[in-house]
Amino acid sequence: MARRPLPRILSSGTASLARGRDFARTAADSATDVLHPLLVIGRGLRVLAAAGRRKWSETPKDKRGPALFLGAACVLVVALVPYGPLLALITLMAAAAWHGRDRTPAKTGPSDTEAERLGSLYEALVPYFSIPDDPSPLFAHGGEWDKAFSGYEFDEAGRITRLHIRYPAYFTDGEAASRARIEALLHAKSGRGREYLFDWDEEGNRLDLSVLPALPTGIAAQPFVTSPGESVLGFTDSGTVQRTLPVLEGDRPRDVPPVVWRTGPRSTEPHLLAVGQPGSGTSTLLRSLALQALRHGGDVLIVDGGGTGEYACLTGRSGVLAVECGPVGAVATLEWAAQETERRLIAIHRAREAGRPAPEDTRRPLWILLDQPSVLAHLAVAEGGPDPMNHLQVPLRHGRPAHVTVAVAEQFDHLEVLHDAVWQHTRARIVLGPAAIQQITDVLGLPPHTTPTAQVPPGRGYARLGTGPVHRLQVPATPDPYDEGTHPAHRQAVLGLLPERQQGPAPGAALAKAFQGQAPEA
Repeated sequence: MARRPLPRILSSGTASLARGRDFARTAADSATDVLHPLLVIGRGLRVLAAAGRRKWSETPKDKRGPALFLGAACVLVVALVPYGPLLALITLMAAAAWHGRDRTPAKTGPSDTEAERLGSLYEALVPYFSIPDDPSPLFAHGGEWDKAFSGYEFDEAGRITRLHIRYPAYFTDGEAASRARIEALLHAKSGRGREYLFDWDEEGNRLDLSVLPALPTGIAAQPFVTSPGESVLGFTDSGTVQRTLPVLEGDRPRDVPPVVWRTGPRSTEPHLLAVGQPGSGTSTLLRSLALQALRHGGDVLIVDGGGTGEYACLTGRSGVLAVECGPVGAVATLEWAAQETERRLIAIHRAREAGRPAPEDTRRPLWILLDQPSVLAHLAVAEGGPDPMNHLQVPLRHGRPAHVTVAVAEQFDHLEVLHDAVWQHTRARIVLGPAAIQQITDVLGLPPHTTPTAQVPPGRGYARLGTGPVHRLQVPATPDPYDEGTHPAHRQAVLGLLPERQQGPAPGAALAKAFQGQAPEA
């Protein structure tokens, strides 16, 4: 016996029911908006009726007769007066609307729990913001916290999200150590696990504390709207930079503020140093820079000291001169890069002497990306060979006029191995991953204005370009496209940005040939 099919409303069920519920909810909301005045008047009439019944029940029995007579007389007078019934109806509706309005009391102050938290924070600040000789202390044990805290906001969990603090003029807010003690105390008392921004107004003796929202982590590698010579290091907080970029976060377009690094002959920060812990995202940053350089027509040299194969996707691609993972190849590659820098400088100098523009091949950007070069330096010394980092001094010192850019990524544990030339000429600095404030200060030269958290996503850190301010940074997601453990959409985005593979000799052979035939002229 054939089985009868289910009704269509049951077979297609879920989507239809969901649409029906949405339609019913929308219709109910619209009806509530349209009928809101009638609902208010009806609620007011109920209030007036309840008040009338209560008044009637409280009236003594011997006085109810005269009250009825007086009420009937008033009704008669109103009925005989011209427009009396209409005016009486308008008065009744106005009274009903007044008594039926929403009279939920507005919150005018903190709750008991919030007041207790503010009082505890006030008491914790007393030892730092008071001295015994102050005749009228703003901070004192048992004092009033509302005189010191001029504004505050809390989240749903009752934790502070914004706080405006007034402090005495004699507090040494110009000393970094004094400010660090206050910031550490506020961080501990306001709730750990969040990142706070401290805005010190030294002229007005005020401190603003605010909780920073998380930076977007879903922005993958994509063709950013930048001009040649500009590279997007990542994205930061709104209001800290005077520019936004249109990007796609998943399938949703949005405008986000970027941290843009400018390279080339006019750059004041021609080279970059990125430092982090393993898994912090330094390799992701170098991959992002490589893809952006290739998109703008540059040549890329990659030295992978980690030997993890995270740059295998770039091997043999158009514009990628070499991807070296061993000490011998790294020495040859960096030696060629040094001689190429000298050749470009000589060609540019001769062109200027002759009054001609610089040759085209000297204006093509050359990027040298080194990931964990300390490992290759250790292997080279162990094998009795030369240190590859010795050949990096020429591109670092003279690469800016020759359109040569160097980006070095290293881990905190191996910073002492880096040469002095790297520290002197990498004026663009980045710290990624969890790090102490002192570690961030040692690399960037300034402490961040926020409190670093112990748990951060990959690619999250701080950036400073030259002598500028310290920015929070989130590197765009640029994983190894051959790593199946990463997000599929992010891997596909990287594959879509890779150049076509070269046809002909391998890039390593082309580089060796160029190394033999492009020695610098005397």
